Amino acid sequence: MSVPESNSGATPSTTLWPLITGYMPARVVHVAAELGIADLIATEAKTADTLAREANTAPAPLRRLLRALASIGLVEELDSGQFSLTAAGSQLRSDVPGSMRNVALMFGGERAWKSWGEFLHSVRTGESGTRRVYGVGTFEYLAANPDEAVIFNAAMAENTRRVTELLVSTYDFSQFQNMVDIGGGNGTLMAAILAANAGARGAVFDLPSGIAQAPQYLADAGVATRCETIAGDFFRSVPEAADAYILKYVIHDWDDAQSVEILSNCRKAMHQTSKVLLIERVMPERMVATPIHQRIAMADMNMLAMPGGQERTEQEYRKLLETAGLTLERTTPMPGSEICVIEAKRG
Repeated sequence: MSVPESNSGATPSTTLWPLITGYMPARVVHVAAELGIADLIATEAKTADTLAREANTAPAPLRRLLRALASIGLVEELDSGQFSLTAAGSQLRSDVPGSMRNVALMFGGERAWKSWGEFLHSVRTGESGTRRVYGVGTFEYLAANPDEAVIFNAAMAENTRRVTELLVSTYDFSQFQNMVDIGGGNGTLMAAILAANAGARGAVFDLPSGIAQAPQYLADAGVATRCETIAGDFFRSVPEAADAYILKYVIHDWDDAQSVEILSNCRKAMHQTSKVLLIERVMPERMVATPIHQRIAMADMNMLAMPGGQERTEQEYRKLLETAGLTLERTTPMPGSEICVIEAKRG
């Protein structure tokens, strides 16, 4: 199929074409993650026939998949007919620091695929695609599907690891002696904060399914004696009297009313000098075509399609906080990133 030239001389391959067909490489990466291709060639190059036996697939279509992976730089096709893993492809291994395999499994999985399939409905109505398809919200769905919850929790931990070093090196957590990570999952962020601040203590607060892996992770990180895990629901209450309440990628999952409910529960638990730290993408007041703005905008679209939340501007966060009885003090951008730490105190 030929690609027509535009009047300006630019072709769709440099403008619209990659955007129109963007789901194709996403699905290629997802299937590679499902089949465990990166793990199978982690230590040695293999032919498509060998990989087909190991991955329980037909050789001919698998070879086509491998060549597609080569075209996007995740594997290399060798003169011998074998395929080897590239540095970028190694991020799909399940056993390496910085792995993105669970992120690929989550975003390319059936729930995401079906939810995004209802995106027109979401834009027209504001209802998330997940609720449209499954009749429940994202977190209700995950509670009823524990296998997918494991992938989701691991993907969130992978995302956290990618921003943790930047957060810990940029924001001064040493001002707090006692911190709670609200919705803290397996404890990745709190473990890093405590490792960098030897005098501090912490807690990881989440649903029982969310913190299931936290005790082992905290022990492996060497901070278990300074960090407890607490099961609970932030729509009911949160632990009292911490110096800092950390909510990373929590508020963006929820609509305004639900977000105010979460923040109000934090407000009730705070002592006079406690702080709320929202770690979130902050939407610019005016969007322009830059990589960072694109990442924020696509994250916002995913919030619309799946959990039903949204990314917000600083002013929108200010309004949410004020409604919950809190005052936004300052916003600290992370260098070279769309992530900010939004610091709030009791109003």
